[in-house]
Formats: sequence, C-alpha cells, structure tokens
Amino acid sequence: MSKTSGKFQIAARIAGIALVLAATSACSKIDKFHGYAPAPEELTEITPGLTTRAEVVARFGPPMSEGTLANNAVYYASSQFVHFGAFAPKEVDRQVVAFRFDENNITQDVARYTLQDGQVVSLDRRVTDDGIQDITFIGQLLGSLGRIDAGTFLGDS
Repeated sequence: MSKTSGKFQIAARIAGIALVLAATSACSKIDKFHGYAPAPEELTEITPGLTTRAEVVARFGPPMSEGTLANNAVYYASSQFVHFGAFAPKEVDRQVVAFRFDENNITQDVARYTLQDGQVVSLDRRVTDDGIQDITFIGQLLGSLGRIDAGTFLGDS
C-alpha cells in the first residue's frame, strides 16, 4: 500500500464521519411555539355572568383577535409546530380560547377549541384586492400596441 492511498483512505473515513454527523444533526427535532392561549387552570378564575371584558384582557393580556360587534368575542390562540430537517413544519397542537360577551361586556361563554376538534374559527379576515390583472407579458405587449400614437411615434410636434 502506498502512502498516498493510505492518506486517501484516512481522509475518506474522516469525510464519511463528518457527513454522518452533519446528517444526523440536521435531522434533529425543532419545536416552535406561536401565540398564547390561557391554560385550563387559568380559566377557572373567569366566572361567566360576572367577569367583564376588561377583567379578561387585564388577566390574559391583549387578545390575538377581537370579534366584530355582532360576535362580541375575544380570541387567544397558540400553536406548536414540529420541524424535522428539510421537511415542512407540522402543526401538532393548537389551542384557541374564545371568550364571548353580552351587550354589557359581561362574559357569557368561554370555549376552548383544539386541533383535534377540527372546528374552523375565523379569527380575522382582511382581504384587499391588489388591482393587478393576471395578464402575461405577451398580453401586455399586445395590449399596448393599440395605444401608440402615430404622431408621437414619428416625431411630429
């Protein structure tokens, strides 16, 4: 065995070990938490029919979203995502706590929704039309052909 082939084998082993270490560290689990929802123990402090909206906001902080006047509710939401390496994050837990109030801002109902409930809660929907039409580049070129003024094009003043 020559010296160069021996050095090559050592370098190949080191590179292989480094590759295995890099691959295993890239596949480690990463947990990400977003938002805040009160724990069930904290909700025992809220008494429907007695607790006001101001007391709920003072106790739990500003809500994630507030319902419209017809809905008259506040929402607190939290999510947990698990991320493995190059794969897309997967939501493994979601908690939405909804406080509904009457016309006097007194708590009527406290509801907790989880990911397993599968219930859609529309927290906030704000859609603004961008005004951009779906026209291709060629369509824009052909559309501008009819707007060319011959006098301007030829240089007539």
